[in-house]
Amino acid sequence: MADIGISAYGVYVPRYRLSRKAISQAMGWLSPGALPGEKAVANYDEDSLTMAAAAGVDCLKGADRAGVDGLYFASTTFPYRERESAAIIATALDLSSNIRTADFADSLKAGTGAIVSAGDSVKAGGAKSILVCGSDSRLAKPGSPQEMVFGDGAAAFLIGSSKVIASLEGSYSAAYDFPDYRRSEDDKFVRAAEDRFIREEGYARFIPEAISGLLKKYKLEAKDVAKVAYPCLNFRQHATIAKRLGLQPEQVQEPLFAAIGEAGVASPLMLLVAMLEEAKPGDSILLTSYGNGAEAVLFKVTGEIEKFKDRGRLKKQLAFGRELASYNKYLVFRGIIPVEAGAGGEVAPTQLPLTWRERKAILALYGSKCRRCGTPQYPPQRICVNPDCGAVDEMEDYCFSDKRGVIFSYTADRVASSIDPPLLYGMIDFDGGGRFVFEITDCERDLVKIGMPVEMSLRRKYLDELRGIYGYFWKAVPIKE
Repeated sequence: MADIGISAYGVYVPRYRLSRKAISQAMGWLSPGALPGEKAVANYDEDSLTMAAAAGVDCLKGADRAGVDGLYFASTTFPYRERESAAIIATALDLSSNIRTADFADSLKAGTGAIVSAGDSVKAGGAKSILVCGSDSRLAKPGSPQEMVFGDGAAAFLIGSSKVIASLEGSYSAAYDFPDYRRSEDDKFVRAAEDRFIREEGYARFIPEAISGLLKKYKLEAKDVAKVAYPCLNFRQHATIAKRLGLQPEQVQEPLFAAIGEAGVASPLMLLVAMLEEAKPGDSILLTSYGNGAEAVLFKVTGEIEKFKDRGRLKKQLAFGRELASYNKYLVFRGIIPVEAGAGGEVAPTQLPLTWRERKAILALYGSKCRRCGTPQYPPQRICVNPDCGAVDEMEDYCFSDKRGVIFSYTADRVASSIDPPLLYGMIDFDGGGRFVFEITDCERDLVKIGMPVEMSLRRKYLDELRGIYGYFWKAVPIKE
């Protein structure tokens, strides 16, 4: 029987970083001194859905999207309480409408649960490949210990039986109704029990139980595993867990706490990406998630790992970070403090029938391409824009979301409504043809240049609060190189 496991992976780390020293300087009178490092912070136009889509795009580079049979999205911070986010992501990624989609929710170990479930589906023959995305952007109350800890990020894995770089060997779960973190329907911020209680009764008990249980289940010893990864909010507790399990320092994957923070559902999945970036054929790697217990998942790295392109994706994204110097700006980005967005800040009523009819153009960024002369253009046209052609009704679908381009011209608008002025937008010339005006994000005014290479990124365009609708569209972002 063919190996079943990870065929590809992708990762997304938001561009902005907020140093914990800056948080301490602003709110230190409510809490003890700053923790080391910084945390990754989603931009004002990002959320768990857009970050998951970005990780999915990274994962599917060069892949046949028509061959993806399902998409599972794991998070605790979905934009909607009733509307499937996985279906929105699948549309944005231009996957077939005849696929299985599902949201895995309400637990920090939902990501590993989605991976194991995807593996089970492929093994049972219900699907050939399933894309699993895990993402979180959890909100902590200002001045709380969790504010220092929580970071944002996403990871994605293609689970299948073709070109498997790490086979899924097995898993072990421990489930407990442990009252550490919680958030009710009306809570804006994550509520947490006392830190010591969480560390000693949660992490220190459940993670060793899951790892020991897996090793016993598959008749392995700690020395048989090349690398072990698990999340933990405390450096000392992290080291104590490793010592208790009999792991040597070189066997323990370095946590991403000082560079990203505790990214909820995404934390263990990003650690899995970190392990895969350094893994060698034949390595056994063990991933453990924490949340309402813990779940350990065992992988065996195959020779296909050496053929996988661009294995340094996480390192590249970590190196691309830019400091968010203002703590107040962070509060505004998170909607914790209201600000005046300008006279044009009112959102026009969302036309749901229109967004449904034009979903391919809006969510999947589909334009058209002339069959006669090959000229592409966005949005879709009936008449070819090439003045030397002018063909009528000879168009085919053409996707721009995976195309790169350059900035032909741009404007920095200080009058337009924005919580991060000036609003940047410009004419983007796509590689291979086609042009359109897009907002430019993740880039400050002094860094924008004519000819700057950009790629497209799904972002939250607006929030129609009156009707409870999040509007998503694509923006141009500088290429991370």
